[in-house]
Amino acid sequence: QVQLVESGGGLVQAGGSLRLSCVASGVLPYAMGWFRQDPGKEREFVAAINRSGSSTDYADSVKGRFSISRDNAKNTLYLQMNSLKPEDTAVYYCAGAAFSSRRPSSYNNWGQGTQVTVSS
Repeated sequence: QVQLVESGGGLVQAGGSLRLSCVASGVLPYAMGWFRQDPGKEREFVAAINRSGSSTDYADSVKGRFSISRDNAKNTLYLQMNSLKPEDTAVYYCAGAAFSSRRPSSYNNWGQGTQVTVSS
């Protein structure tokens, strides 16, 4: 199974930006997604993208602020996060699936996560 490794998380002030990366040890799965999770809460859909990048989907809470993209030649998935808010604080996970979906159960390949903390 392809290994997924996230990076790019950190501490940022509200209104700031971060760019997350997810590097695959092999070919990126057909569909890729970003999810986030706070302790004690369910894993939440953030964004998804299809194989070619021609189709993207965003949670309402991040639409217009976050942008998902992929570079298949580099086996890398990205999440550009702008205008960050304290409520964006969470561990962010990348995941791979056979088809694009908002449901975590549709994804069978997960990274270890990267912490994003937004201070007010």
